[in-house]
Amino acid sequence: MTRVLSQSPDPTAVGDPTVTIIAFALFVLATLVIVTRASRSNRTASDYYAAGRAFTGPQNGVAIAGDYLSAASFLGIAGVIAVNGYDGFLYSIGFLVAWLVALLLVAELLRNTGTFTMGDVLSFRMRQRPVRAAAATSTLVVSFFYLLAQMAGGGALAAFLLQIPNDDPLGQSIAIATVGLIMIVYVLVGGMKGTTWVQIIKAAMLLLGAGVLATWVLGYFGFDLSALLGRAVSVNAEVLRPGAGEATALGEKLLVPGLQYGSTTTSKIDLLSLGLALVLGTAGLPHILMRFYTVPDAREARRSVVWAIWLIGVFYLFTLILGYGAAALVPGGVQQIVDSPGGTNSAVPLLAYHLGGEVLLGIIGAVAFATILAVVAGLTITASVTFAHDVYANLVRRGRPSPNREVQIARATAVVVGLVAIAAGVLARNQNVAFLVGLAFAVAASANLPTILYSLFWRRFNTTGALFSIYGGLVSSVVLIVLSPAVSGHPTSMIKGADFDVFPLSNPGLVSIPLAFLLGAVGTVVGWRDPGERERAAAMEVRALTGIGASRPTTPPRPEPHRRVETGPRATQPGSYFDPAGHAPRRY
Repeated sequence: MTRVLSQSPDPTAVGDPTVTIIAFALFVLATLVIVTRASRSNRTASDYYAAGRAFTGPQNGVAIAGDYLSAASFLGIAGVIAVNGYDGFLYSIGFLVAWLVALLLVAELLRNTGTFTMGDVLSFRMRQRPVRAAAATSTLVVSFFYLLAQMAGGGALAAFLLQIPNDDPLGQSIAIATVGLIMIVYVLVGGMKGTTWVQIIKAAMLLLGAGVLATWVLGYFGFDLSALLGRAVSVNAEVLRPGAGEATALGEKLLVPGLQYGSTTTSKIDLLSLGLALVLGTAGLPHILMRFYTVPDAREARRSVVWAIWLIGVFYLFTLILGYGAAALVPGGVQQIVDSPGGTNSAVPLLAYHLGGEVLLGIIGAVAFATILAVVAGLTITASVTFAHDVYANLVRRGRPSPNREVQIARATAVVVGLVAIAAGVLARNQNVAFLVGLAFAVAASANLPTILYSLFWRRFNTTGALFSIYGGLVSSVVLIVLSPAVSGHPTSMIKGADFDVFPLSNPGLVSIPLAFLLGAVGTVVGWRDPGERERAAAMEVRALTGIGASRPTTPPRPEPHRRVETGPRATQPGSYFDPAGHAPRRY
């Protein structure tokens, strides 16, 4: 009898939740000990924010891989490949290629010009208060979207491993809240140093677990990839996928482009939009950018990215094997994956169970939980540091905060961000994690990347251009997401029963990213230029390319009367001063 691919409320329980809970508890206890030991050296804001800049390039590279290889990579991409075949692997390609942009255009230059956050980079040559406020707003919004994806992955994994049905929102919500509360403890106790060690451990566990599982799958087929693909085709030959016109049998469709993004012109354009967001999004992700400040110099930042590229590239090769392995080996094939609690995100846990039983499922489940926990902790500390450093220290306290009070504000913000993440995860618990991360990448590429690139490479770029670019990219991407099929109008949308999807694309990158670049250029042309801005741009260029002065904080001291100068029409107004390092007069 022909089977129809559709969401089903009837789950198939697999595994023993007790084994998974024990394995996860052991990981949490071990990492909490490490985090507590690391926190003993957190004495200053630099220790809490940037781990004292004490990590080497290889260590930070592994931590970056741990930060980047999130639930979207381990659960979401493998699930998308299992259900959509070739089209799902495009996520892996996009995520990997994005690191070339980060390596060639951002990593070294950003490390030389900043101290803790993106706001430091922008304020080096522009008016501090408006650009720091804009950078902080952008960072918090992007972090929210990324947290949304990770918490959704936590809910999906908990639903599967703890055998919580899709129609039991209370049980899934409790599981999401548990993951969120543990993450808050990591951030409060360990800061960036403790979080970094958790990410290093988690990256090693994830690469080892995925490698063992991928080797097991290939070994099942005599290390013949063609045999694996052939089995995936034959198992799913009778499964139907509802399309725009009539249902399409999967089978060989899993091996060719177009299953997810080829049925209509709109879906093809949506693929282009998604690819643009994935390739450009990494260089604008706040929690990735902040990782460049945990190393002592730009050389180590560059080594970090090289290490990260190798580790991430190897892992994404594993996702190809895991995705097709799930489609081939899970009894019932794609139909069983979609019908299980957690939907497409359950592909890897199902594969682990049907290969190695409850023990392997418990190990892989603990690794996946650790993945979500570490990434969410990294995002939370990024959001809290941004608020404490950019908003409190430099906007509220005007560059003269109490160091202890600043760290206290960061910790309080971490609690608030964690609670918001829990609520957001409950809302998006049934969405595919890789898809949600694609939305976060689109927001990051729209709001942050144009401003960063203009600041680093365009001397004429000014404060007005930065504000136009950040707020324009941020507002346009978020509004288009709200008006897209991702939020309403479809059975898989976040808001069930609503229908206001007037924007046809599920990912807004194709519109919002070029618009942000255009708005930044327009704002620069029409905006007012501060006196001495050209000289500061030249100084920033020298610092970005050479690293001279990179260890000196970028936040200027409070201006004093004897530092005022008489050059330029606005130089005598309050707030103008001469930087003791020799920079031109600037507005504070």
